Amino acid sequence: MTDAGDVAQGGSAGERPVGDLVRQLSEQLSVLVRDEIRLAQLELTRKGKKAGIGAGLLGGSGLVALYGTGCLIAGAVAALSLVLPVWAAALIIGGGLFLAAGVVGLAGRSSLRTATPPVPEEAAESIKTDVKVIRERAGR
Repeated sequence: MTDAGDVAQGGSAGERPVGDLVRQLSEQLSVLVRDEIRLAQLELTRKGKKAGIGAGLLGGSGLVALYGTGCLIAGAVAALSLVLPVWAAALIIGGGLFLAAGVVGLAGRSSLRTATPPVPEEAAESIKTDVKVIRERAGR
């Protein structure tokens, strides 16, 4: 025969009151949710660091490409100035560059409108697994 002290201190699940089981479920679910949120934060931090490094490298390459483009533009103006006055050559090349910038800007704007935010895959998979396990155990 078990007394109330044994049940309150962790008797088998069949002997424990429903209130204790609900409280334990609530505590475990709370811990599980906190752990999943912590996992998602770690995953996003890791991805953010990688993205930051990649963005820095892309920015550096963009700066070097900008200088190269400036040299090519100067060369195009110099070449066109052989047949036209220098001011006209610079005006034509500048207009072409503004036209190209407009086309690229519109393409970038369109791409941003269709972009979706990143989803932390590991955390999402972990949550799906947790829900599956909870459903399986609740079905018993």
